[in-house]
Amino acid sequence: MNDRSTKRDFAARPRDAETWIKAPDTPSPRAPAAAGFTARLTIDITPMLRGRIKVAAFRRGVTVADMLRDLLAREFPADPGDPS
Repeated sequence: MNDRSTKRDFAARPRDAETWIKAPDTPSPRAPAAAGFTARLTIDITPMLRGRIKVAAFRRGVTVADMLRDLLAREFPADPGDPS
């Protein structure tokens, strides 16, 4: 009766960044409600760069996807004449 479950909680954060960095990416179970249509973008990066990106997101307390979406939105703002 006193056995503790070794099963992790559904949304538990990893115990250490190194394990999290080496884990395969999994799609987010929650889609942004206001995003509507989204498109997937795939790029090739080195494992070292991938690790640095994941550490940065971990330290900021955000997902890699959210962090990169914000970065791309800042770098490529919408033109006033473009349709939304």
